[in-house]
Amino acid sequence: MKISDFKIRKHDKYYYRGDWNEKIFKKSIAIVGSRQMTRYGREMVEKFVSVFVANGVTTISGFMYGVDTEVHQKTVDYGGITVAVFGCGLDVIYPPENEKLYVQILENKGLVISEYGSEAKPHLWKFPQRNKVVAGLASLGVLVVEAGENSGSLITAKLAKKMGKKVYTVPGPINSPVSVGCNNLIKNGEAIMATSAVDIIKIKTPHFAQGASRGKPELNGLENKIYKALEIEPLDVDEIAAKTGENVVGIGSTLSMMSLKGLLTESGGKYYLSK
Repeated sequence: MKISDFKIRKHDKYYYRGDWNEKIFKKSIAIVGSRQMTRYGREMVEKFVSVFVANGVTTISGFMYGVDTEVHQKTVDYGGITVAVFGCGLDVIYPPENEKLYVQILENKGLVISEYGSEAKPHLWKFPQRNKVVAGLASLGVLVVEAGENSGSLITAKLAKKMGKKVYTVPGPINSPVSVGCNNLIKNGEAIMATSAVDIIKIKTPHFAQGASRGKPELNGLENKIYKALEIEPLDVDEIAAKTGENVVGIGSTLSMMSLKGLLTESGGKYYLSK
């Protein structure tokens, strides 16, 4: 289907495409974050969104680069409902590379909404107002995933606080520029630290409380050593050798086999456990 196949309608002060159903907002969470999303941020979005979708929680975000886009995409991928709030008109696809995602949101019974007329162009002053809508629609509050020191996501957090809504944030590495804002929210008592969806929603099923990850696979001696080392943090080959006390040649071939089995991924010279 095409975007034009979905008519623009009006509800209260909002223009929208999709299925406007008040029920989807009764259990909803706004998730915002940096446009310069890191691998860590991507993993955190997947960790939280997978559990939210499994428990019937609607996600809400701002359709921009980085965390916003990842939230919408992962919600769609897991079969959930997501609401994208635009800072421009609904006939203006911004960013343009999200056109496919726009359609996917609508096909999965989600919504795209805006306070502006269909042809309204994006302007910087419109995005704080967009952030207010994002926060205002969320019944469970706002979750911040990666935010720099002057991130627009912090504006959303402040607006949510003024509305009397709960603000949660995912702590990040203290040496990461895109985690400074999140860590400061926690440090200053302006947000509740969230390390899992359990901190935000009541989960009845223990399986979901542990997230959607699988159990530990069956491993041989060296594989088990490598797995345990990588459970703590991503490492390169030399670091794995130092942690395990094994030779680099044996580790290299074992890493290749573990990668073929889908147990590991490699990025920037470091190895990560697959999620």
